[in-house]
Amino acid sequence: MIIFGSPRRYLQGPDAIARLGEEVARLGKTAVLVADAHVLGLVGAKAQASCEAAGIALTPITFGGEITHAEVERMAGLCGANPPEVVIAAGGGKTIDAGKFLSGKIKAKLATMPTVASNDSPTSHIIVVYDENHKLTGVEKLAGNPDLVLVDTAVIARAPAALLSAGIGDAIVKRFEVEQCVGVRGNNVFGGRSPLTALALAHACYDTVRADSVAALAAVGRGEPDEALERLVEASVLMSGLAFESGGLSVCHAMTRGLSAVPGPASALHGHQVAYGLLVQLALEGRAADFVADIRGFFAQVGLPLSLADLGFTGGAAEIATIAELTAQAAHMRHFERPVSAQDLVAAIEAVEAAAPAKAAVRVKKDAA
Repeated sequence: MIIFGSPRRYLQGPDAIARLGEEVARLGKTAVLVADAHVLGLVGAKAQASCEAAGIALTPITFGGEITHAEVERMAGLCGANPPEVVIAAGGGKTIDAGKFLSGKIKAKLATMPTVASNDSPTSHIIVVYDENHKLTGVEKLAGNPDLVLVDTAVIARAPAALLSAGIGDAIVKRFEVEQCVGVRGNNVFGGRSPLTALALAHACYDTVRADSVAALAAVGRGEPDEALERLVEASVLMSGLAFESGGLSVCHAMTRGLSAVPGPASALHGHQVAYGLLVQLALEGRAADFVADIRGFFAQVGLPLSLADLGFTGGAAEIATIAELTAQAAHMRHFERPVSAQDLVAAIEAVEAAAPAKAAVRVKKDAA
């Protein structure tokens, strides 16, 4: 059967944080605000004022920076014997996932408040867990999606452009991954078939990203939200999140298994990793040269990687083999039109590198010789 999941409530707009208290009051009267030190300085006072005005007792918890089991245990300990009714997770993807993990552990309602639009974590029930060395160790799942997603675009407009670029990368891949998952009648993240709604959202997400990314990046350059940024944030946070969970994933996200295992790409933003994965997926699909050239031209416009070197890669054939081997083992690789081996992935990566600026292609060829 088809399964579609989503957050209970989504709010987006300039100064949306002023609505935090009244929105959280729908969920409970006590809350913790999980954020790193920088984000607490950025939004902590406004969040506190909004919650106090709504009669909510809000306690801040400083997130240590890496989402590990030990860190979540530490935060749960700070919640004490009478845990709060609501966890508010504010910041980027790791902080939000940490807040998700904490909410599940203490059985609290969950509100997410992204301060960047670098990925679609705020809407999902997925939690990506790492170790202390930033190596991905596994994926956890909440029983349901967040109860509230609140997106203040005035805050996002002041975040670094590179983070918005990563959000563009995470969003643009969803069309191609959902198409593959639907094509092979695979299961989505909820374990059900992909509804047509998810495919429609993936296409709407792609169209919005292509139409509004350049203007939205310009808005971030000015530090002021405009309609292009509003549309892009909706695409990269809401549309993208709904599309991937209910539509399914494929090669692009499978690539994170391999890329996170080699120096350089392991430190790259998630959205930049999966954007490179899209170039590999398009090579595996055998897309027409003019279609790929159009995608690559867009990548160049919005700061997305065109080569492994753009992800910080300095290795050679052995590291590429590692990327391919680990990617081939990822569960999402089942959602592709044909079986893909590690050798197929190496060939696709080499094709991507050959189309990249000369230095990257030459280096890979020398190392492979």
